[in-house]
Amino acid sequence: MLNAKIYPVIPSRGSVGASGDLAPLAHLGLVLIGEGEAFYDGKRYSGIEALQRAKLIPLHLQAKEGLALINGTHLMEAVAILALADAQTCLRTAEVACAMSIEGLMGSHIPLDARIHQRRGQVGQQISAERLRKLVSNSEINASHQNCSRVQDPYTLRCAPQVFGAIRDAIDYCATVFERELGAVTDNPLVFPADGDVLSGGNFHGQPLALALDILAIALTQLASFSERRIYSLLGPNDWDEGGAPLFLTPNPGLNSGFMIAQYVAAALVNEIKILAHPASIDSIPTSAGMEDFVSMGATSANKLLRVLEQTQQVIAIELLCAAQMLEFRKPLKPGVGVQRAYDIARSLVPMLNDDRVLAPDIATMSRAVKEGTFNELE
Repeated sequence: MLNAKIYPVIPSRGSVGASGDLAPLAHLGLVLIGEGEAFYDGKRYSGIEALQRAKLIPLHLQAKEGLALINGTHLMEAVAILALADAQTCLRTAEVACAMSIEGLMGSHIPLDARIHQRRGQVGQQISAERLRKLVSNSEINASHQNCSRVQDPYTLRCAPQVFGAIRDAIDYCATVFERELGAVTDNPLVFPADGDVLSGGNFHGQPLALALDILAIALTQLASFSERRIYSLLGPNDWDEGGAPLFLTPNPGLNSGFMIAQYVAAALVNEIKILAHPASIDSIPTSAGMEDFVSMGATSANKLLRVLEQTQQVIAIELLCAAQMLEFRKPLKPGVGVQRAYDIARSLVPMLNDDRVLAPDIATMSRAVKEGTFNELE
């Protein structure tokens, strides 16, 4: 059906994530038997009409097949596995944005030293530190302030490997759960022909996914909040940066406000993300006359995760814009090799801000680049 480009109309809400994603999956199953609604060739049709136009014949379900179609975690899992890929891209892009900010804010490279992170032993932390070191390596900017009077940088620069590493470890945990579920049998009862048994159990319960989906939303919330604080620092004023970058990163202050409102946008996005990070899986409303007395609410976790992802991408996009602008004021000094490549990509998408212009298109352009993984593979 999917190969024929028939896409069932499925409501995203209506599942409590317990006895399978029953209501949404029922809408998928309806199209298979020639009922319900579906999109075909960009238009919305009844299920039977969509099948006919694609020259497909409705299924005639046999014993247990209808139950197997609806009595599982497929809605939650579908969202989870796609969100996982986007979250991994978000993290890698956020590390690039952070490296650009470290260079733009003339941050120290000492906190990235491998010996510091080996002593703690956290896996994700060591991976993030190594990547940040590569991104800022061979920096003329860093060489220019080796003997400055600043003792330590703010946490959003100095503790970047620790925070990114914790997020990376959380994403890896979620990946383990989601990838395992791809091969899972989650309907009920289960038939074991070799043993002659039909066993009634509870593999349909969405708790493993619900918890992981909520953890992923919390991890992304940390990523967005971490990024917004660097955006704030980039806009200044910084007392150590005399004669450097102007307030709000505008080369023509006075009538121009530069990126001031962009930081407002980031702050508003992060505020909403924090609200969405509240775990749905800590709630349970009994259903089915009390038989289903503890449910996962994993579908709610999945739905709000998608909003968290979209807004996190937008916050990271704003940091990329601001960090690229800050690097303009460090010229002719060049940043690290990976940061220079990131700057070049940013400038191929969005020009430097000289006088005020509408920034919404710039944010949209950079958000698309974040989503598409444009900065993902930089080292």
